[in-house]
Amino acid sequence: MLQPKGIITPILTPLTDDEKFNEKEYRSQINRLIKAGVSGIFPLGTNGEFYAFSKEEKIEIMKVAVDEVKARVPVYAGTGCTTTKETIELSKIAKDLGVDVVSIISPYFVGISQDDLYRHYSAIAESLDLPILLYNIPARTGNNIDYKTVEKLAKYENIIGIKDSSGNFDNTLKYIENTNERLAVLAGSDSLILWTLMAGGAGAISGCSNVFPELMVSIYKLWSEGKIAEANEAQKKIRPFRNVMQMGNPNSVVKRAVNLLGYPVGPAREPSNCIDPKIDQALKAVFELYK
Repeated sequence: MLQPKGIITPILTPLTDDEKFNEKEYRSQINRLIKAGVSGIFPLGTNGEFYAFSKEEKIEIMKVAVDEVKARVPVYAGTGCTTTKETIELSKIAKDLGVDVVSIISPYFVGISQDDLYRHYSAIAESLDLPILLYNIPARTGNNIDYKTVEKLAKYENIIGIKDSSGNFDNTLKYIENTNERLAVLAGSDSLILWTLMAGGAGAISGCSNVFPELMVSIYKLWSEGKIAEANEAQKKIRPFRNVMQMGNPNSVVKRAVNLLGYPVGPAREPSNCIDPKIDQALKAVFELYK
């Protein structure tokens, strides 16, 4: 069973000015990221605006990702939907397309208990012959996947780990310290990558790696070489950019940043497009710090 590790990019989804999928630029971004040394390509994550696309569009995006990656790195795809039935259907399609791992966000908008979460993920694991990565992002879903629930779910061999985007390092530690040691715990908050690694985590799904792939990869590489001080310096370098991300919808700011770097990835789908001149000004000031 695949073991997630390293810096995995939740790749943004390039669009044309009229908000159609830009396949040519998507392929270009995949190759840019793999050349920079990322350990996985992750279509339809939060930075990929999974919430903004229809089922048909998601299938097209996954198909292009698998085709362009050409097995150079694993392809992780976000297939989580609000209902268990929809999630299973889309996950099976992902498998047929050649996706290596499905990342499944906990159901959003609907109020659910830990028992509900356990039934949801159990049904998916029992229906799917493919590695599954749980995705915890309570600020967006309204629920936190408790470490006790994760430990219960560890009985399913195809559940291989969890991405924690809670931003709460104590929550991440509970996953690392109190669940099955075979489960890979991945940082979902870029400010916690090094600390997650040092605590026993396996890597990160890094939105910032869309913008600064070499820098983000260097955090993992330096850590793996035992160069903790240097890894910490790399980790600290992303703070100014993270501060700008808070000026708007974070993944929309990431997409705007990639545009300003000269890559025509287009707008975010409305209403979360990032067109504030103050954000552009702040991003350009941050870019000066990386020259």
